[in-house]
Amino acid sequence: MTYWLQELQQKRWEYCNNLDAAKRDSRTSPTPSDFSKGLVAKDNPDLSILSQNASAERARNILAVETSPTDLVGEQAASQPAPVQASAINFSLKQWSTEIKNSMSSLRKGNNENRKSVFYTTEEWELLDPTPKDLEDSMALEEKRKHLAEGNKGLTSSAFPFDFGRIPHKARRPLKDMIGSSKNRTGSDSSPTEWCSGNGNRLVSELQLKYQSQQEELEKLKKDLLSQKELVRLLQQTVRSSQYDKYFASHLCEGVPKDTLELLHQKDDQILGLNNQLEKLNLEKDSLQQEVKNLKCKVGELNERLGMLMETIQAKDEVIMKLSRQLSECEDSTSSQSGAINFPTATCTNKELQELDRLKDNLQGYKTQNKFLNKEILELSALRRNAEAREREWQAKYTSLEAKLCQIESKYLILLQEMKTPVCSEDQSPAREVITQLLEDALKAEPSEQPEQAFLKPHLVSEYDIYGFQTVPEDDDDEEKLVAKSRALDLRSLSLSENREISTGVKWENYLASTMNREMMRCVELKNLIRSGIPHEHRSKMWKWCVSLHVKKFKDSTVPGYFQTLLQKALEKPNPASKQIELDLLRTLPNNKHYSSPTSEGIQKLRNVLLAFSWRNPDIGYCQGLNRLVAIALLYLEQEDAFWCLVTIVEVFMPRDYYTKTLLGSQVDQRVFKDLMSEKLPRLHAHFEQYEVDYTLITFNWFLVVFVDSVVSDILFKIWDSFLYEGPKVIFRFALALFKYKEEEILKLQDSMSIFKYLRYFTRTILDARKLTAIAFGDLNPFPLRQIRNRRTYHLEKVRLELTELEAIREDFLRERETCVEKRDLISDDEEDS
Repeated sequence: MTYWLQELQQKRWEYCNNLDAAKRDSRTSPTPSDFSKGLVAKDNPDLSILSQNASAERARNILAVETSPTDLVGEQAASQPAPVQASAINFSLKQWSTEIKNSMSSLRKGNNENRKSVFYTTEEWELLDPTPKDLEDSMALEEKRKHLAEGNKGLTSSAFPFDFGRIPHKARRPLKDMIGSSKNRTGSDSSPTEWCSGNGNRLVSELQLKYQSQQEELEKLKKDLLSQKELVRLLQQTVRSSQYDKYFASHLCEGVPKDTLELLHQKDDQILGLNNQLEKLNLEKDSLQQEVKNLKCKVGELNERLGMLMETIQAKDEVIMKLSRQLSECEDSTSSQSGAINFPTATCTNKELQELDRLKDNLQGYKTQNKFLNKEILELSALRRNAEAREREWQAKYTSLEAKLCQIESKYLILLQEMKTPVCSEDQSPAREVITQLLEDALKAEPSEQPEQAFLKPHLVSEYDIYGFQTVPEDDDDEEKLVAKSRALDLRSLSLSENREISTGVKWENYLASTMNREMMRCVELKNLIRSGIPHEHRSKMWKWCVSLHVKKFKDSTVPGYFQTLLQKALEKPNPASKQIELDLLRTLPNNKHYSSPTSEGIQKLRNVLLAFSWRNPDIGYCQGLNRLVAIALLYLEQEDAFWCLVTIVEVFMPRDYYTKTLLGSQVDQRVFKDLMSEKLPRLHAHFEQYEVDYTLITFNWFLVVFVDSVVSDILFKIWDSFLYEGPKVIFRFALALFKYKEEEILKLQDSMSIFKYLRYFTRTILDARKLTAIAFGDLNPFPLRQIRNRRTYHLEKVRLELTELEAIREDFLRERETCVEKRDLISDDEEDS
């Protein structure tokens, strides 16, 4: 069978070659348009032109396996045209294997029923029942096939009743025709013509593209051929199994015991399984053989490249030897000709060689020295890092001990004050004298000089803090001094404890570094950072940015040098507010060193800003309280920036008439604050109502000057940080937070006098800024600004009505005073001032 199949294939290819030759002979002469293609094909060495035999041999190698029609053998099969490869319909081999399994199960279940194949396209294929003779022939062929060691598996299809001619396929160009047409083009385009360089390149590119497309189509056809072969093999296997099952079911079941029949089925299944394994192993063997061939090809290529490289190296070695011989011959001839004339040159050459040797020695010495120095540098760097780590540890311990020392000294001062008994008699006990002396020593200001003692005793409390405020007042009351010093020590202890923890300084540095190449904008991250407090070194920059953010529209509408123009006008012309400004300059912040004397630097700046603002806003001019706002702003801003900061507070943040003569806006805010107290702190509000304590007399100044002189300096500037960024809502937040901070202590007081006395100073006893901030921005939420605006509108109308009534009463009093002789001597405070 194998022999006849090989003969069949040989006859088919001879027939194809003869058919191609006949077609080439019958082809007409080429048209003029074909000459250019011929010239391109002739002159372009990149295009390979296949001869007749080469084309046939290449096609034979590609199509080494062809299935011939099942009903034709020998010359009849050879006389048929080349079979058209059926294209794969829209399914995969995986789906075919699934369908084959299903057909196997369905065929095994039926006995003598007419069954149809599950493989179909647009037409139905019938599974023909083979005759016993066909089954015997197929079994004999199968036995012969097993005895053959090498053969074309899958080609013996005597028991394969399917007609593949029924499979519909797309009209695809056969590979044989493509090869034949390529040969025809090669033969027809080889006639000589003149070369045209303009059209030549274009035609070369076209032929290259066509050649590439034909190569791609060839690869595609190869893949289709392999898939069809696999499909034929699976179908043949399925048909054989189904025919065996039918044969056994129809002929062998008569008179055969059931056990024997089951054994036959089991053996049949084992045989099928072993056949499948054998086919798989054969496929694996073929793939491995192909890999071995590929590896041998690669090894051959590598050997060729190695041989080429060896030849190249040998040629280079020969060139080097030749050049070396020529160089030695030139040196010998030069030395023999020069003789005594070149003796000084030889001497110079020897000196140069000696100098070169000396330089080499120096270079080697420098390298050794450099290695040694690098090693020393690494060791010193390690020592420095260890020293820095130890220094940080000692600094942390020192800070902790300093904080504890501040706490102990504060408790010591309080203890001395409690032990000091009042003077009841003229007798002076030695213990009282000792306690009095200890108190005087403790209240003395620590000298700033004597730096050699700084290592012996820590500098706990200085005379001024970083903002310029006095830590201990210069009053004659020792008790006030004692309380102030104790408070300063507690503040120092808190600040040292906070510095030991992870501070917000690192977060601020990272944020400012991220905004170096872009403009800062409002965001949640920035708001949280500002609420935690702006570091001292960044506060000036951030305050200026906040002010510019709020007054941008005002600055855009003014001309450059606007502040200097206002200041020049105020200095040249008298202003009604100038007198009051001068009176209040030294009363602004007397406990701050920048405003403590007429010659202080801050006094002149304060005067300039207040005068410029009085000319900008004549309706307000000057109001007591503006001086403190400007004084705080000048601690971190220049004059012009402080002027715009005042504009921000008065004209942007606060409602209208907040700093006018009637203080209408301030009164409205106090009523709004009362409503918020009753909502946020109902117990404390009820406590104040019970004892008829008007706490707005205390809070009025908080709102007017934004807590200046009401809280300690650390808390004051943290409040101002948030106030300049978020606006007036911060004042309500911190005012409520101060009361909530001391709510329990206030509720313990049971009379109006003690409550009012406690409210006058309790804010100075609050030292923990972190806790106060957490209450203001955490415990009091939600805190909508819309609610504050609505209540301001509501109370504004009520306060205006009350002021209108008071004005009517005042006019009635003035008319009555004019008519009544007894009341003519009565005058009001405003008339007395005027």
